[in-house]
Amino acid sequence: MGNLITTKWLGDMRFESTNPSGHNLFIDAGEENGGKSEGYRPKALMLSGLAGCSGLDVASLIKKMKLKVDDFKIDIDANLTEEHPKYYDKVSMHFHFYGDDLSEKKLQRAVDLSVEKYCGVMEMFRQFAEVTIETHFHKY
Repeated sequence: MGNLITTKWLGDMRFESTNPSGHNLFIDAGEENGGKSEGYRPKALMLSGLAGCSGLDVASLIKKMKLKVDDFKIDIDANLTEEHPKYYDKVSMHFHFYGDDLSEKKLQRAVDLSVEKYCGVMEMFRQFAEVTIETHFHKY
């Protein structure tokens, strides 16, 4: 398989999880669930994984296409089901690009390539959630 992640219990509701990058991360529950909020929440981490995966694709394409972008961010809003096991059934991703010389058509192409072709995390999310994507351009 080749993707071993070890997640070790540190007592209470806290865990430390290894990562192939060598940067470990901490997972903890919120105070309402017996934790101390000293780490990431597992479900939210999935959304960060989705944004990070797609973000890396887009950053790579911005470089490859030599596009001028001052800044960009990805906002994700997700709906959690009411019943256990709770999962995200609707995920809305908003790509925001900032700059005074944005090539909107090419940036939209970069987002589309990530969303439709390259991002494996996106493909996983599509198995259980309705995913919508919006791209926003902000000129100075």
